[in-house]
Amino acid sequence: MSGTLSWTTETIAGWGQYRPATVKICRPRSGHQVEEALRNPFKPILARGMGRSYGDAAQCSGGGILEMTALNRFRAFDADSGILDCEAGTTLSEILDWFVPRGWTLPVVPGTRMITVGGAIANDVHGKNHHVDGSFCAHVIDFDLLTPDRGVVRCSPEQEASLFQATAGGVGLTGIIFNARLRLEPIESAWLEVEYEPCPDLAHALAVLDATDAGFRYSVGWVDALSGDGRGRTVLTRGNWLPASALPPERCAAPLRVPRRPELSIPYRMPEWVLNPTSIRFFNAFNWKRFCSRKRAVIDMDRYFFPLDSVANWNRMYGRRGFVQYQATVPLESAQCLTELLRRSYQNGFFSFLGVLKRFGAGGIGMLSHPMPGYTLTLDFPVRDGLERFLRECDRLLLDWGGRLYLAKDILALPETIAAMYPRLNEFLKVRAHVDSARVLGSDLSRRLGWDDRNG
Repeated sequence: MSGTLSWTTETIAGWGQYRPATVKICRPRSGHQVEEALRNPFKPILARGMGRSYGDAAQCSGGGILEMTALNRFRAFDADSGILDCEAGTTLSEILDWFVPRGWTLPVVPGTRMITVGGAIANDVHGKNHHVDGSFCAHVIDFDLLTPDRGVVRCSPEQEASLFQATAGGVGLTGIIFNARLRLEPIESAWLEVEYEPCPDLAHALAVLDATDAGFRYSVGWVDALSGDGRGRTVLTRGNWLPASALPPERCAAPLRVPRRPELSIPYRMPEWVLNPTSIRFFNAFNWKRFCSRKRAVIDMDRYFFPLDSVANWNRMYGRRGFVQYQATVPLESAQCLTELLRRSYQNGFFSFLGVLKRFGAGGIGMLSHPMPGYTLTLDFPVRDGLERFLRECDRLLLDWGGRLYLAKDILALPETIAAMYPRLNEFLKVRAHVDSARVLGSDLSRRLGWDDRNG
């Protein structure tokens, strides 16, 4: 489809709804329109999918945004190899809705279905099985990338390897992904057998992960950040896919059917007083009791992988000022840093409504891929006075322990902080300069971190 692009002025924000940006935005419906968009007068330009990056990685103040979700066609699927060829605006939800009933799934999914394939590559997203299967780009065969200087380039781990590695986790700054080939995997059912293990504090949960994680393909911990003066009681929730033959009798007739639940939604931004220490403690006590009441369960994939997707616009719970999601990752030998981070947040009165713990395996292929062998703790902080100062202190702690932040979540870190956390940053910047010498592409993140003025 071709035709003249229509640009409108809109205000957008990351999922945290903090520090919004006013941009010119268009919604291309063909590759030709994407190419036309690169020639527009609004600079810099950035591709955007569903807007689920929490910080400023997918916004571009004063520039142009290409909202890519209309480019969402399946181009081909090979049932012998499980290889899906699709456009980059295809969402993971669209892939799962079509392929799970036919016995296929994505080998890696993050905590939401609501992201595009292009966004998953640009942020090299990870899931509950990183310690086994790595991150999303480990399962990408190749993709076509529109670059300002070189046109469309086919990239794979073997062909244009440096550009592939710069784009995997490169937060959209090397080009605009047109389409990608992904490797799906077969499943017999859409259900998992899940085990629950309560741990009195975060330190105990980390020790349990060390000792037992190898027996589970999927593993995640829910962390109560307000319990025990910030020691963080934790419930580990670990599971494996169930074969159809092992399903309960009531599920055997349709093993690949995922139950549909009533759709809930937060209709407007809640008053800021709704999320306070008392309400958070009440919710966490309810969750703790619910998790501790069972040791094992058979649950469907949506309930396990995407629990927050059951409530649309859940980010509105944080009120007018929004929230910051802080994802801290440390090497295996630095696990104590996460317990200290939790303790400091409690002592300083910055209470996280949601805490998530995972174990990471080997680092990703991307120059800016986030995971490293170790542990990651994610905390959600409602925005209030003093938060930025406190998170600066957390950044220094993280640096002292050899840790790093996730670019898809970050919105506050200083340039020198990120530079110290990502040893391949200069290599990334050189590749970026080679494919975009005039800085046609950019974002609020690249501007904040000083990358637009550097060539590596």
